[in-house]
Amino acid sequence: RRLFAEKGFEAVTVEEIAAKAGVSKPVVYEHFGGKEGLYAVLVDREMSYLLDSISGALVDTADAHRVPARVLLERAGMALFDYIERYPDGFRILVRDTPIGGDSEMRVASSGGTFAGLLVDVAARVDDLLATQFKAHGISTKWAPLYSQMLVGMVAQTGQWWLDVRKPRKEEVVAHLVNLAWNGLGQLEAKPRRVGR
Repeated sequence: RRLFAEKGFEAVTVEEIAAKAGVSKPVVYEHFGGKEGLYAVLVDREMSYLLDSISGALVDTADAHRVPARVLLERAGMALFDYIERYPDGFRILVRDTPIGGDSEMRVASSGGTFAGLLVDVAARVDDLLATQFKAHGISTKWAPLYSQMLVGMVAQTGQWWLDVRKPRKEEVVAHLVNLAWNGLGQLEAKPRRVGR
């Protein structure tokens, strides 16, 4: 994980992987088929863990219907930033361009194999929450997918920035993210129009 996070997929060699793991190259090939297979396993594991963390924050079966939407937003933000803090190498791997495709490249199964694919999965879970809020405020629910993409994108981009700077504290970052998102959503117009040309 650390090698891929520091150097990127293309720069890491099977020799380095084997040396770091304290095994021979044939062991890497036997278990993973090469660095592509190992990388696919790492990306899939990191994506699953992050998606499960965020999904769990959004849907707590014990109190999902009683938790205010703002608290759910805070929980999801904290789940992302907790993950970034605990697994910075895993997050670095996720936000890098993941090689996908042809015969000589690997194909990652989960979420289309990219961080963007993961964000689409998270946004799909946010759609329902926003649709409920939109309906309650007289806003067409057809816009919920658009707003969920924007909201999740804003949080993910901030997470990438915070990974490197680590200031302010994650709790403060999440509070500010929720402030922007919540207060912006709180003043949402039912039919927004551009005011300039």
